[in-house]
Amino acid sequence: MAQAPSIPPFIESNTTEYHDSGVPSTVAIAKHPLHPLIVTFPIAFLSGAAGADVGYWLTGDAFWARAAIWFIGAGFVSGLLAALTGMLDFLRIDRVRKRSAGWIHMVTNVVAMSLTLVNWILRWNNFEGAILPVGMIISVVVASLLAISGWFGAELIYRHKVAVIGDSSRYEP
Repeated sequence: MAQAPSIPPFIESNTTEYHDSGVPSTVAIAKHPLHPLIVTFPIAFLSGAAGADVGYWLTGDAFWARAAIWFIGAGFVSGLLAALTGMLDFLRIDRVRKRSAGWIHMVTNVVAMSLTLVNWILRWNNFEGAILPVGMIISVVVASLLAISGWFGAELIYRHKVAVIGDSSRYEP
């Protein structure tokens, strides 16, 4: 059987990390990390907001404008909880801070959350009028940033074995 081609990783890689058991999360229940679980909510809500904005743009139906502001609010609130769990791991696990994936993941999420707050404030008393074009642009940018951030979060988990059930120390020598 032919061997798959070796494609270099998108970002840095450390072969010793392939062979260790991984670094456990600092925010876990029964060793199960909470951050990867919680992030699914703001990702879904904020991607849904972008979809609702497109729905409003295509139909002009106020239902989509109301849905979008609820998605944005729920995305922001759940994003704060995800940010808290992620920031605790970022600050407590050396391996995260030593990898560009950790920094890109954190900065991209901070920008996405900041834009989400701006988007929510813009719509607060004008949920239909604020969508086109500024609100929709912000929503699509946020959804795109979350896709990029998710890539780098997966790099941390799957390539660098961060926030997995393992025995390696959080503190690298």
